[in-house]
Amino acid sequence: MDAPFVGSEALEQRKLSRYQLHSGFRAIYPDIYVPRYLPASLRTRSEAAWLWSGRRGVLAGLAAAALHGSDWIDDDEPVELIWRNQHAPVGVLTRNQRLDNDEIIRVVGLPVTTLARTAFDLARQLPTGAAVARLDALKRATPFSDEDVLVLAKRYAGARGLRRLRAALPRVDAGAASPKETWLRLLLIDNGLPVPTTQIAVQQNWRLLAMLDMGWEKYQVAVVLDGN
Repeated sequence: MDAPFVGSEALEQRKLSRYQLHSGFRAIYPDIYVPRYLPASLRTRSEAAWLWSGRRGVLAGLAAAALHGSDWIDDDEPVELIWRNQHAPVGVLTRNQRLDNDEIIRVVGLPVTTLARTAFDLARQLPTGAAVARLDALKRATPFSDEDVLVLAKRYAGARGLRRLRAALPRVDAGAASPKETWLRLLLIDNGLPVPTTQIAVQQNWRLLAMLDMGWEKYQVAVVLDGN
């Protein structure tokens, strides 16, 4: 019992006594328990939230991005579920939205929005700068197709936030190694500089000497962020 589980099921199946359940485990959502020693990581809370939904919700948003391998996501971020129940416990955010079968995949046994649907949701729901940072990290971890995201924009032509999505998507660059690098790249572009190339390799005699955060090879100018 080293993962989230449904307490009432464990009692019914006689895997635990009531005393064992309450002495060795703690409820993080209604009737969803974890061992007392287990940290409440986003991964743990994501599985727990899915169990709380009766195994019917689909993990979305940052919870989905994290399961797809995206970095820079804090463990205390709310777990987002696409599910109709609007009375979610603290730490869980539910969205009653349409979700077609081709927008769901399984990751480590959990139902998760596809890369394209995850990008589609993040780009619509966040301010442009934050959205670009999240999509940079997602694309760096597991590349997704911009065209697949735009197909969803056509499918959900009346969805909220499509203007944000269309502003954010062309600015995404998987070369950003941190949110700060995304911030700096956007700052340079928004102040009139050409779009820089990211992760420029500096080599000598086929030996890699350094990786520069971004720059313009045509002008032999680089920008390096001190401390990501």
